[in-house]
Amino acid sequence: MKRWLAAAILGLSIAGVAHAAIDTYQFANDTDRERFRELTKELRCPKCQNQDIADSNAPIAADLRKEIFRMLGEGKDNQQIIDFMVDRYGDFVRYKPALTGKTALLWFGPAGLLLGGLVIIAVIVRRRRVERSDSPNTLSVEERQRLDQLLDKTPHD
Repeated sequence: MKRWLAAAILGLSIAGVAHAAIDTYQFANDTDRERFRELTKELRCPKCQNQDIADSNAPIAADLRKEIFRMLGEGKDNQQIIDFMVDRYGDFVRYKPALTGKTALLWFGPAGLLLGGLVIIAVIVRRRRVERSDSPNTLSVEERQRLDQLLDKTPHD
């Protein structure tokens, strides 16, 4: 009986901790709620690095959600909020950073590496084809005829 009671108390205490991680915000209207949802999905958690702040349980993500809620309450638009976050945490905080001189490598680097690799492969293949055609191991017409004659004269098993 004591074990059942201890298990029930443990289960209830764990359930209380699980509910404590959920943020509850009261929005003036559904538009603000939707903007909050979009912004928290668009911004990356600086600690988790591969999660948006909506899904992250890190303390800094909770602080960022509170900051976004506060700025929405002040009437700031989405771009002002994003600019504030980028000024504070850098372009890394955005999942889709703006195309600037600093982020051009992020946008075009993978394509450049792929094209460079294809060019290198094409050059290697072309050189090997040229080497094969110029190779001294190729037979002249007379040598081929002589080889064909020798092959035809051998007894077949």
